[in-house]
Amino acid sequence: MQAAIPTRIAPSAQPSPLSPRGVEREFLRRIEDGAEIRPAGSAGRNPRRLLSLGYLPRHKVDLFDTTYYLTCVRENDDIRFFVAYVAGNRAAASRSALHPRIFYKDLSLVWRSASHYVRSRSENWIGKGDVRVSVVGGDEVVSSAEATTDLPLEVQTALETLSRSVRRACWDEAAVGLVLRRGPEHRIEAYRDFTGPRRRAQADPRNLVNRGRSIARFTRRNDPTSLRFARGFEPDFGRGVLEVSSSTSRLYGGKLRRFRILSSNRKVQYLFMAAPRHVWIVPPQATTTEISSYGVRTVDVVADEELFVPGYEYHGGESAEEECGPDGQIPEGFAGEVSEHDASRADASAWLDRLPVIREFRRRILGASRSASAARRPRRA
Repeated sequence: MQAAIPTRIAPSAQPSPLSPRGVEREFLRRIEDGAEIRPAGSAGRNPRRLLSLGYLPRHKVDLFDTTYYLTCVRENDDIRFFVAYVAGNRAAASRSALHPRIFYKDLSLVWRSASHYVRSRSENWIGKGDVRVSVVGGDEVVSSAEATTDLPLEVQTALETLSRSVRRACWDEAAVGLVLRRGPEHRIEAYRDFTGPRRRAQADPRNLVNRGRSIARFTRRNDPTSLRFARGFEPDFGRGVLEVSSSTSRLYGGKLRRFRILSSNRKVQYLFMAAPRHVWIVPPQATTTEISSYGVRTVDVVADEELFVPGYEYHGGESAEEECGPDGQIPEGFAGEVSEHDASRADASAWLDRLPVIREFRRRILGASRSASAARRPRRA
């Protein structure tokens, strides 16, 4: 019987000190030793073409038994991204493959690994992993489980650092098609190379967080104050803060701090985002160490999605002037003003700031930070 997936509480991974040339040499040495490049997209017909087109890695990040090789940061009209090669380091079989992927920064400011893409006259979007089936008004509704594409919280800071290390990203309209599998117009669900490792991990009950049950839920619909955590899974604001990093965001008006915080029972980890006016929570992750060829964890943490509404979220209206439409992702009645930087997003503070866990975070973490800053500030004579 196969062993359960190990867990480990680890510090955030750091970019390798190797120079870009050193990273490139190491990568090419893997290929010389027999590693195969295995793109899912159109480059699959001639994988080495990626190298001749300039998709050689410049950076390297190691996490557990996985290495992420990353090109220079790139962008197009839709996304800011890296072409990444995901490589296993343990077994000979996993060392023999280099899986090109697209790591992109979502509008929620989380780095994700795209599962596939759809492009037609009427559609142009990046696949967001596995799906979730729910019943709404008696009908089955299939929707993307977007958090399944979130890259490990332990590499988020490294990707953000590398993304911001260049003044201008390379313009690139070709990489997505070369690297990702193209799906038919209405294909929401990821393909088996993405979902297969997840199904195998979830088939063993020992790998399930809280036995596969939700760790956080609302006891009353559309009432943020009714949030309840399963015992032990609440964030530990006293002794569970692992690290704090910072960046900037034009959408959120300045400095953005990221707090990685463990649950009280140390079984899951949270990422709290604190902007000048907004605080929100990124979907939590397990502390399991198995990483798939897409660079993401194979084990999920189940929780009510309305706990993880970002500071600005899609409002679902036909225009910036409209009220939120039926497809909006902010709980009904809580959408605020539309962002001046993105007309499709509305302010979700009215919902977020009534969440008890956000209030406690502001009081215990941000309040403590302000007190510490005030104590360090020199007094005027």
